[in-house]
Amino acid sequence: MKIVVTIVGQDRVGIIAMVSNILAEKNVNILNINQNILDGFFNMVMIADMTASKINLKDLQQLLKGKGEEIGLDIKVQHEDIFSIMHRI
Repeated sequence: MKIVVTIVGQDRVGIIAMVSNILAEKNVNILNINQNILDGFFNMVMIADMTASKINLKDLQQLLKGKGEEIGLDIKVQHEDIFSIMHRI
């Protein structure tokens, strides 16, 4: 299953490392990353595949949301289909 991870907040050292390490520990494969920093504001979208992962989507959502809140980031994880439907023009 493919997922979309979005991260928004003030830029700081280690954001990508933190999220990448969590995904790697949970055996979630990152397929694509797009990130921008504008006036100190960090925005990143990751496409990942969690087919081989033992963690379920809900638990991953809670884990990343909690870790993001610890450092002032908004991290959301959505199933690729839900993300696509929500952002369809």
